[in-house]
Amino acid sequence: MGRPVECGTVSPVSGIPVAEDVLDPAVAVLPLTEVAKALGTSVNKVRQMLREGQLIAVKRGGELCVPGAFFVKDGVVKGLAGTITVLADSGFSRTEMLRWLFEEDDTLPGSTPVNALRTSHGTEVKRRAQAMAF
Repeated sequence: MGRPVECGTVSPVSGIPVAEDVLDPAVAVLPLTEVAKALGTSVNKVRQMLREGQLIAVKRGGELCVPGAFFVKDGVVKGLAGTITVLADSGFSRTEMLRWLFEEDDTLPGSTPVNALRTSHGTEVKRRAQAMAF
């Protein structure tokens, strides 16, 4: 049996990166089964999306979960995967990415990068993410 996954580590069994749960407890998260249902896919596909850096998981209540703000009725928020890639290329850990995506920023439409993505301001969010690399 594998050792328990600690926040901020990669599960030795599944290879899924797990961010520390730095989110406000009021931020809704969805277990992987609910994410799969919302996306109309399998839990294995969701795990693959996590391994490929298209989504970020946290462990809450002993279960892998994904922030609900990452989804809209049509699927994953447009621009999220690209933003995660830019942040990863800039050397951000999954925990730092999550913190940045949910950090209040009154200069952005929607007040946080994730809300700006949800309101079709992905270009501005990615521009800011790229600027942080320098």
